[in-house]
Amino acid sequence: MTVQELPGAAAYQPTPPPAWKPLTDPAPLLPDPEPYRVLGTDAAADADPELLLRLYAELVRGRRYNAQATALTKQGRLAVYPSSTGQEACEIAAALVLEERDWLFPSYRDTLAAVARGLDPVEALTLLRGDRHTGYDPREHRIAPLCTPLATQLPHAVGLAHAARLKGDDVVALAMVGDGGTSEGDFHEALNFAAVWKAPVVFLVQNNGFAISVPLAKQTAAPSLAHKAVGYGMPGRLVDGNDAAAVHQVLSEAVERARSGGGPTLVEAITYRMDAHTNADDATRYRGDSEVEAWRAHDPVRLMERELTARGLLGDDGIEEARSAAERMAAALRERMNADPVLDPMDLFAQVYAEQTTQLREQAARLRVELDAENEQDSTDDGGAGR
Repeated sequence: MTVQELPGAAAYQPTPPPAWKPLTDPAPLLPDPEPYRVLGTDAAADADPELLLRLYAELVRGRRYNAQATALTKQGRLAVYPSSTGQEACEIAAALVLEERDWLFPSYRDTLAAVARGLDPVEALTLLRGDRHTGYDPREHRIAPLCTPLATQLPHAVGLAHAARLKGDDVVALAMVGDGGTSEGDFHEALNFAAVWKAPVVFLVQNNGFAISVPLAKQTAAPSLAHKAVGYGMPGRLVDGNDAAAVHQVLSEAVERARSGGGPTLVEAITYRMDAHTNADDATRYRGDSEVEAWRAHDPVRLMERELTARGLLGDDGIEEARSAAERMAAALRERMNADPVLDPMDLFAQVYAEQTTQLREQAARLRVELDAENEQDSTDDGGAGR
C-alpha cells in the first residue's frame, strides 16, 4: 500500500511554504549573548538553599571521585580515565534534573554524571579497566552505555525519546556530548530528527575548549555552539558550565519543556577541562599553565562554596562533613578496585548472540576441554607437592 492509498490520503493536500520562508521565527530560538549565571548574581537569592547544599556535596564528592579514578590509572587498575575535573557542575546538574523514569545518554567522560544519578562508582569504571560490556545494566539504571565513539549516543537518545512518546510514556532523554562531538555527523542528524519529530530530548554540550588538542576556533566559526540550534528549529541556551545552580536551572527548564511537548533544546555549557584529555594525553603540548590557572579561579567547587558561606548556609563543619563523605567514598572505591576480579574464560562466549552459532558452540566445547585438562593437571601437581 502506498501513501496515496492510505485512508484519508486523497483529502490530504500538502501545501509546503515557499523555500525562502522560515518554518519558525528564529528570534526566540537565539541564545543570550552571554552565558547565564546564578552564583554571585541577584538570581542566587531565589535559589533553593537545600538544592545548593546538595549540589555542593555532590561537587565535592565528584572532585574526589575524579582524583581517585585518575590515581587508579597510575596504579594500573584502570586502562584509561577521562577526567571531568573542572566540569563537575555540568555532570552533577545533568544527573539531578532527571526523574527516575528518564534516560541519561553519557559520553565517555561522563562517569561522574552516571555516579551522581545513582550508579555504583565501581560499575561506572569497569568498562575503563577492560571488563566486558558496560559494567552495568542500562535498563536498570536508565543510563545508556558510556559512549566512546564521539556523538553516536545522540541519535540513540532521540530514537528512545521518540519511541517513548509514541508509546505514551512520559520520558525525557538527556544526551551529553563535548564540543568535539559537535563536529560529528551524528550530532547534526540527531538535532535534525529531534526537532522535526519534536522529540523530548535535551542536548547538553560541555564546551571545555578542546577536542583533545583541537581548540574550538578550529572546529567552528559560529558565534557559539548554542547558535547551531537555530538552524534545526530548536532553542539554544548558553550557560556558565561552572555554575552548578545555573546549569541546573537551565537544564530543568529544558527538561520541563521537553516533557510538556515543546520539543528539544540545545544547551551549551561553557566550562574547562582542568586535567589532560586522558592519562595518555600531554596537555602541555597545546595549552599553557597560565590558561589553566586562570580557569582555577572559576572552579565550580570554589564558586559554590563561596556562595554558600557568604549566605551563611555553610560553615567549617559543613565543609568538613562534605569532604569526609567524599573521602569515605574514595576509600571504598579504592579498596574495591584493588581487588582482582574473578574472571571466567567461558564468558567469552556469553551474550555474543541471542542464540549461539554452531561455530561458537564448538569453540566453547574445545575451551572447556582445555580448561578441564588444565584444572586436572593443577590438581595432580598440588597432590604431588604434598607427598
